[in-house]
Amino acid sequence: MSDPVRWSDTAEDVIRGDITVAVSYVTPAGGAAVTAVAPCGIGQRDLGTVGFTTSLGFGKKLERIICDPHVALAYHAREHGYSASPAFVLAQGLAAVDLEPARERLDALTPQAERYVGKVMRGPVWDRLLREYYAERVFVDITLERVATWPDLGASGPVQVTGAAWPGPAAPQRPPKNGTGPRVDVAKAAQQVGALPHRVLAYRGADGFPVLVPVQLAGHDQAGLRLVAAPGLLPPGGRRAGLLAHAYRPQLVGLSTRTFTGWLEAGPDGVVYAPHTTRGFVAPPRKKLLLVSNGLMAKYGLWQARRQGTAARLEQLASERDTRG
Repeated sequence: MSDPVRWSDTAEDVIRGDITVAVSYVTPAGGAAVTAVAPCGIGQRDLGTVGFTTSLGFGKKLERIICDPHVALAYHAREHGYSASPAFVLAQGLAAVDLEPARERLDALTPQAERYVGKVMRGPVWDRLLREYYAERVFVDITLERVATWPDLGASGPVQVTGAAWPGPAAPQRPPKNGTGPRVDVAKAAQQVGALPHRVLAYRGADGFPVLVPVQLAGHDQAGLRLVAAPGLLPPGGRRAGLLAHAYRPQLVGLSTRTFTGWLEAGPDGVVYAPHTTRGFVAPPRKKLLLVSNGLMAKYGLWQARRQGTAARLEQLASERDTRG
């Protein structure tokens, strides 16, 4: 077993301080999906691990992570957190999903999570409403292979890499059979992305790990969204890619998230992103309304997961992967 990846003090400050991160995982078609999660400071520097929790209601995400454990976290936003560092941190590693965490582990997370997302609500009504949201969680534990740290949130300037050396640029991918052009309203997508301050693009890197890159919106046309990234971050050519745009308030109240899958083309004339699918989520800007919403969604998601046999399917996938080695 190789020695754990031990990141810098700068990266540690960011990893412990951010209240939300972008997480990316590989899709069956060789692309990369990206969404936002609350890591709540999960991780152990001495062991070279980070992580986050999620719900069985997000079975598709968990299924893909179990099937291909290459994941990445981008610590890309300092708002309402505990770090004042201007650094952009990308952590790449191999994930393991703890589908049935011990009660002791769930209980130990509660005081830690309260620091980031606020006090846990207690009482007969809240306990019943939030039982699934608080207690029916799974952990995604990530053993890091590489931590890359740039001096600013735009990921410009020299990068410091700890762990595995940075691979060369990823080769272009074969275009999808249905074409590379936009499949959703580009003007509407531009309006949605432009209204949200934090934007991260994800693609599959040369060594199989997702790469997450901060981007800015520079306009749009019939070809797609015109994006700008720091020099050298995006490899030339076309490839499948995911895009996340989001906003949040203290304790992650008032969330607004928009995710896309699509086709990325980087060339001499700039960077164009053609969105193919999109999903959005807006949470109430009041804490109690947010908790009610989270509680009801968790109940519904868990009911669906049980009805569809999600837990059993994920356990089988994990067992099959362990058997393959």
